Amino acid sequence: MFSFRTTSLEDQLDKALLDGGVGYFCTQNCWDTEKGRYRYDIFTERGNLKKIFSPRDTELTPLTNHIEFTVEELDGLNAVVVDIQDVGARYFNYTKDVFRLMDMLKSMKDDAPSLYVVDHINPAGRVVEGTMPSSVQEDFVPKVAHRHGLTLGELTNLYYHEIGAKFALHVISALASDSNKQLMPWTIAPASDIPGLFTCDVYSGGGLWNNTNVSPAIGTARPYEYIGAPFIKTDLAMNVPVADGVLMRPCSFTPSCGRYEGKKCFGYQIMLEPGVEYHSLIHTLQLIRYFKSRYSEFSLDEGFEAKLSDQVLLDYINEEISLEEMREHVKVEEQKWIRKAKKFTLYEDLPYRIK
Repeated sequence: MFSFRTTSLEDQLDKALLDGGVGYFCTQNCWDTEKGRYRYDIFTERGNLKKIFSPRDTELTPLTNHIEFTVEELDGLNAVVVDIQDVGARYFNYTKDVFRLMDMLKSMKDDAPSLYVVDHINPAGRVVEGTMPSSVQEDFVPKVAHRHGLTLGELTNLYYHEIGAKFALHVISALASDSNKQLMPWTIAPASDIPGLFTCDVYSGGGLWNNTNVSPAIGTARPYEYIGAPFIKTDLAMNVPVADGVLMRPCSFTPSCGRYEGKKCFGYQIMLEPGVEYHSLIHTLQLIRYFKSRYSEFSLDEGFEAKLSDQVLLDYINEEISLEEMREHVKVEEQKWIRKAKKFTLYEDLPYRIK
């Protein structure tokens, strides 16, 4: 059973929420601006909050990027409320945790608690980039584009149908929350590596750097906007690929954690001109191909192909097809994804591709 609710979580009258055992699956984005509290305190005050599932460390601790849980912790609950901020790209770890949760609820069959998703506005907007998985892919990733243009509620609606789930799924509209009216969706950082306004615009491509030996500057103040490695040379005459509406500034940085912790990296800051709609995935693929051809030290790590999950895009990186052929493939696949996505949208504005 699926339902879309247009009143707030606190106003829901379901018995499972009023006096059943409730588990709250959340990040720091569950802050209620109207009441000045976290939304799980609705159930603290009712006396039926049984478990909070949240990241293990403080919210801005680098590399804190998963919510851990077991089927034993779900057993006996009547409801699980999901209240996280998705960031618009299919490889965001907290969203993959939600899909893992949904798989686990499906496996519980008749003993599964009902799932309530408090929806949030997508900080990456309705723009679509890339292709649906078509080769080996990461676990707990639905068949959505790299930048999907949906909200978390819409994603769970899609995944619910994709896995043939039977447990009750209820999505509470993002428009029912005062927080979504008072705060921009990046005001509270969705994760330690998604700190601000521009991060989601560069993450749909930039997330791929996590599976290469070029650092996306995790452990600095501007992850994914900066990229680099100790072996990169930033001579201005080297003709690094530049996308329309983007400036590439040579820079250096020293990450506080990760692969190059404490080591000086050289690379570029990706700077978006005001109002530009930036196709981060295509530009990132151009940069990966460039670094791969220029630097013998460059490498793709285990997991890269599963994250990319598209042989044509991999062929482009390996210089087996041209940029024009890759762009045409992406265009066609984006159109396919938009047709699919429209079946699961819950709001009036619809996903669209960058022309």
